[in-house]
Parts: sequence; C-alpha cells; structure tokens
Amino acid sequence: MHFLTQKIEFPDVSEATFDGLLAVGGDLSSERLLHAYSKGIFPWFESKEPLLWWSPDPRFVLFPNDLKVSKSMRQVLKKEQFKVTENKAFREVIENCARTKREGQQGTWITDDMVEAYIKLHKLGYAKSIEVWENGDLVGGLYGIDVKNNVFCGESMFAKVSNASKVGFIIFVQNSNYKLIDCQLHTKHLESLGGKHISRLEFLKHL
Repeated sequence: MHFLTQKIEFPDVSEATFDGLLAVGGDLSSERLLHAYSKGIFPWFESKEPLLWWSPDPRFVLFPNDLKVSKSMRQVLKKEQFKVTENKAFREVIENCARTKREGQQGTWITDDMVEAYIKLHKLGYAKSIEVWENGDLVGGLYGIDVKNNVFCGESMFAKVSNASKVGFIIFVQNSNYKLIDCQLHTKHLESLGGKHISRLEFLKHL
C-alpha cells in the first residue's frame, strides 16, 4: 500500500491492488487532482475513510459512437420534457449528487471537502456540469473532469425525476466532441447506454 506525501506524485498504476486501489492520503488540491486524472487515477472514499486513490483494471468507459438510445428514450427526447444546459449550476449539481442515496453505500463519497475541491476545478475551467431542468426546476444532472486529449471523466449523476439523468447524459454525449467518456466503474445504467470495459492499458493510451 502506498501512502502519499505532500509531493504531487503517484506510484505507477501497475502497482494498484486487484480491485484498483493505488494509494492512500495526500490532499484534494487542484494540482494533485489534475495530475491524478491525467494518469488515469481518481479519488473515491466514503466520509469516514481516509483519502483513497484508484485506477481499476479493467476500466468502464463509453465511446460516443457506441451510445445506445432505446426506443422509449427516443420517445422521451422527442417530447422535449426537459431542458439541458451546461455549466449553469455546478454547485447545485454536485451538492445534489452528494445528497443522493445510493444502493450499497453507507454514506457519501462526495464530502464537503470534495465539493469545494471540484468547485475550484470548475472555476479553473477543468470541471463541468450538465443540468437537466423541468419547468424551471433542477431535476437531474451530472458532473466530471475535462481531461486533455478529449477525454471526459464522469464523476457522478443524479435524478429527481424519472429519465432526467439519462436525458442529460445522452444529450451531453451526442453534442460533445469527446472521443471517450470515462465511467470509471461498471453500472447497469451506463451499460444500457453503451458502456463497456476496456483494459487499463488501452484507457491510458487515450490519455
């Protein structure tokens, strides 16, 4: 197990454990976060845990050309029930993601410190949010990190209304110029939209 110091560096990702855990400690400074994402590493820990850094193998990703839009979702999109915007309410999106209860998790990994760290990245132009609105109310959204070489690292999403986050994700992918969306870990939700596993080595080549 690698314990990080104040120096902005990580061990080689090949040294990660079987489940992808690479290192413990460090901080959530903008410099460290950006360095981590550029190396295929991301922070993920619950509120009572130390800061944990991960680089899983395989990696769950979505190539925009593989995006699947079901017949039912095409009908939802056609109704224009939702309005989708970008970078209009970053704080509100990440705070809603933090409050969302998730199956199998005791608490949230989006701590107050995490919220402020990503808001700082947003102000620096590296983190972006997608908002989904219904009748003027924020009902869904997602946020993530814009990494060099046209890779977007999705961090979290939420929905207060059925299909809201799906609509936001689909429209975001369809309108983006990214060559790869990093979903980090497998979910059935993202698999239904076209997500798949690739090796860590292949993922790093895209970075």
